[in-house]
Amino acid sequence: MAELEALVDRLEQGDLSLEESLATFERGVHLSRSCQQALDTAEQRVRILTDTSNEAASESSAKPIPFEPR
Repeated sequence: MAELEALVDRLEQGDLSLEESLATFERGVHLSRSCQQALDTAEQRVRILTDTSNEAASESSAKPIPFEPR
């Protein structure tokens, strides 16, 4: 994310050649996609964890667990 912000700053300064601007923009697109993928993965993990927790909580409260002596 820090590298992406630095690239945006460089582009906003306007002192890059066209070729440098295109290369910088291309790198920024790549980094942006990587960041989005990381966010999507994290969001999916959170959903899995919260869905599993919610299912476990609702199952345990909905069904009593029988006691079986040893």
